[in-house]
Amino acid sequence: MAGGDSAAVSAVEGRLSELSTNSDEKGLPRRGKSLSGRTLNTAQIQLVASHPEVYEPCDDSFALVDALLSDKAQLLMLKPRLCMEIGCGSGYVITSLAIMLRQLGSGTQYLATDINQHAVETTQATLEAHGVHADVIATDIVSGLEKRLHGLVDVVVVNPPYVPTPEEEIESNGIASSWAGGINGRQVIDRILPAVRELLSERGWLYMIALEDNDPLDICHLMNEKGYASRVLLKRCTEEESLYVLKFWQDASTGTNASHAARSPRSESSWLSQLPFRSLWHKNA
Repeated sequence: MAGGDSAAVSAVEGRLSELSTNSDEKGLPRRGKSLSGRTLNTAQIQLVASHPEVYEPCDDSFALVDALLSDKAQLLMLKPRLCMEIGCGSGYVITSLAIMLRQLGSGTQYLATDINQHAVETTQATLEAHGVHADVIATDIVSGLEKRLHGLVDVVVVNPPYVPTPEEEIESNGIASSWAGGINGRQVIDRILPAVRELLSERGWLYMIALEDNDPLDICHLMNEKGYASRVLLKRCTEEESLYVLKFWQDASTGTNASHAARSPRSESSWLSQLPFRSLWHKNA
């Protein structure tokens, strides 16, 4: 590993070590029970739709939204044109993000995906209840969207299936798909990361939850090798587990990213033409 890469990874290691001794005291059970009462800057729990086959907002969802809130000023300065959630579940996170960035108006669009059709419908209901809009597509991660969204997404948020489970549980299309992460909880995460790298714009940011069992430092190493710097925005833990909210962004001083370098430039005026959401919905629903 080059000297610059080692320094970047060392910084992440230091942050992980610091947070291990100075962590948030709020507990995070494994996909535990939801908490009530959030701020007006996020989706309201009483307005979040539900379905017995859809994962409800829980402490990990709240941790991700709290991390986004802590980065709200930076997100507003970024002025993202397209924000995306992979694995939207109840719609709590994408709705909260749309509410946080509402002042950006029509200049920002939102997209969400989930393999669970019930989750797609639940997310739509949650968005409508809060008066915000996102296009919601039933698909596995970003299947069918890669070419159309290549290099166009400025913000991606992911609360992935991170719980270590038998490999066969990953095949579920119901509620188990929201938590079943396979071996070390990494099998779905390791599919999501390369897909996200292809979608992110050159100024794009990824926010992702990772369980300590997932080896977040190794995740940071892998992203570093692809040219992404990383930071731990938040950590919460119980006696049983620790969860991290990680943020990634492209950094020319870390690794190399040939796929981004090879991209053809797109003009500011033409990017909307790359997002035919209505046709995508019909093709992928």
